Amino acid sequence: MGEDGNGMENLKIEDRLFDMKKLTMIGGGTILLKSRKLLRGFFKLLFVALYTMCCIFPIKKNRILFASDSREDLSGNFSFIYQEIKRQDLDFDCKFMLKDIKRKQIGTYMQLAFYLATSSKIIVDDYYAYVYPLKIRNKVELIQVWHAVGAFKRFGHSRAGLPGAPTKNSKTHRNYTKAIVSSSNVVTHYAEGFGIKADRIKSIGVPRTDIFFNEEYKTRTKKQLREKFTFLKDKKVIMFAPTFRGKGKATAYYPFEKIDFKLLYENLSDDYVFIIKLHPFVRQQLEIPIEYREFFHDFSDYREINDLLLITDVLITDYSSVCFEYALLNKPMLFFAFDVEEYIKDRDFYFNYHDFIPGPLIRNSKDLVSHIQNEEFLMERLDSFVNLFYDQKDGKSSKRFVEEILK
Repeated sequence: MGEDGNGMENLKIEDRLFDMKKLTMIGGGTILLKSRKLLRGFFKLLFVALYTMCCIFPIKKNRILFASDSREDLSGNFSFIYQEIKRQDLDFDCKFMLKDIKRKQIGTYMQLAFYLATSSKIIVDDYYAYVYPLKIRNKVELIQVWHAVGAFKRFGHSRAGLPGAPTKNSKTHRNYTKAIVSSSNVVTHYAEGFGIKADRIKSIGVPRTDIFFNEEYKTRTKKQLREKFTFLKDKKVIMFAPTFRGKGKATAYYPFEKIDFKLLYENLSDDYVFIIKLHPFVRQQLEIPIEYREFFHDFSDYREINDLLLITDVLITDYSSVCFEYALLNKPMLFFAFDVEEYIKDRDFYFNYHDFIPGPLIRNSKDLVSHIQNEEFLMERLDSFVNLFYDQKDGKSSKRFVEEILK
């Protein structure tokens, strides 16, 4: 998957510690580095050595480490698992190593190595480069609670032979002792993507989907969002949540020229507001013309997309896994996939895209408007879609995780 977090084998930490473009040598000469491999390899060896030294300390049986290099706060699956631990008042020593400015300090890396070596459970929720070169200690669990639900785009080792995929001998993902999924129907796909045996994949549900079965949470969150964003109160909400284009994080973009903002505004603004939630990798600035700003609103910096789904009346997406969560709400969605043939060639899917999606495939803004105005949503596809990708629909995934994985 290239730099999107599924295919990179080498650590990225050193990018924050060194100027990768130049090294000033004695005598004032400056040479350009031909490759980052040397420094990456050096840092990887250094971190592995540090971890190995920390393995002289005993494993603390009740210590759980939550580790993420993409999440800056306790949210997503981490939040729901931790809340369930607190709800059950369990005697776990929970440690958190999240994406933080403090990572620039050498002491933080030492602390990370120590916690990785001495925790009995290590939980990650995405690609996490620090752990892949490590030999996980006996009786220690390295658990992947993947940030996406279901199986849609091919990822990790499933993309062998495609641009940006892990190399044949890559260690990426391969040392997970357990991973969780929402359905037994996707176990083989995750096993292939992670490069691990299928018996390590547990179909117990995805903790962060519990909110879709919690009526109190849903009511409270919708009320809070409408009070905070007053423009949501009197209109129905369209949310546009596409995935990125490009090979990965460094090159991610979205082709906004494919959207006719004027047409959408002129035909839908009387009844709807249009909120935009771009993939976190997309950093290009979305310039909304001033005459349209009462209709279009950029929510890309709002972290928890599941909360936004609760106030959404129509979802527009393309190849994003957000469709799995939104399907639980039994609300309409459209798939704005103008480049689907190219995307299949470059990325591919686990299922036939045209038969798989629980909504119409749309290729232009005119058809988007038409389907919304005429309420042409193919709602009859939703039940079979949900049943395929969810074994349990009870809002108890966090409880199952704690009782079956942690206890």
